[in-house]
Amino acid sequence: MHRDAQRQVYDLMAPKLYYTCKRYLKSEEEIEEVVADAFYTIFTKLDQLKETKAFEAWARKIAVNLCLLSLKRNVNFNIYIEDMGRKDEPQQAQSAGLEEEDLLHLLTYLPEGCRTVFNLFAIEGYSHKEIAAMLHISEGTSKSQLNASRSKLKELVNDVYYQNENSHGKSR
Repeated sequence: MHRDAQRQVYDLMAPKLYYTCKRYLKSEEEIEEVVADAFYTIFTKLDQLKETKAFEAWARKIAVNLCLLSLKRNVNFNIYIEDMGRKDEPQQAQSAGLEEEDLLHLLTYLPEGCRTVFNLFAIEGYSHKEIAAMLHISEGTSKSQLNASRSKLKELVNDVYYQNENSHGKSR
């Protein structure tokens, strides 16, 4: 692939792949490393792409798989929220309107296992069977992690975004 074409692909896809990796990984250094590895894989395996219309999805899948490899080295996906120590809680929101960006920010307050399963199921669209195979866990563990993440997210949304409204006499 020609260098100018690689640069165009990089400029177009880097923000998207970075954003994808940020949903899975916390460390800026780790995110940047995975994005770089993803581009290396994309450019060296481009001949394996069968349908050019699917390029973006293919590239994102590469990034997600690299994030999962990184997480598998450091995360025990069989640990649940109840087993984790209390994490820092987000600050009260200034406005009550919940945007997609706000929800994605709240994901950072979930334990890695719950956050990863939530991302794979709710955002990437994988089934529990696929998630179980990817993470080398049981389908039951995947379902349990998803339920735990949904419960914790609901709690965070209520605490952070709707507490102010309720304390001012408004209700939802």
